[in-house]
Amino acid sequence: MKEEYYDVIVKPVITEKATMASEFNQVIFKVSPKSTKPQIKEAIEKLFGVKVKAVNTLVRKGKTKRFRGVVGKQSDFKKAIVTLEDGFSIDVTTGL
Repeated sequence: MKEEYYDVIVKPVITEKATMASEFNQVIFKVSPKSTKPQIKEAIEKLFGVKVKAVNTLVRKGKTKRFRGVVGKQSDFKKAIVTLEDGFSIDVTTGL
């Protein structure tokens, strides 16, 4: 049962913008492209033992980049911005 939650949540996003969002009780995760908002909510609640207020998702389309003259394409990925209820928090710097 727990393995399917790890299939939904790929990894936390640790960026400057994600750190600023943590001040507003939000945590950002990279999630499976096929996952839905209810699946993401259930996985976060079960894995971290918190109450989720809302889940917003977005798909970041892959960008074309050049490296030493060679053209490459970054892959698309889906992000979930999870808003937690007051009084709950997730420390993404520590592992599960």
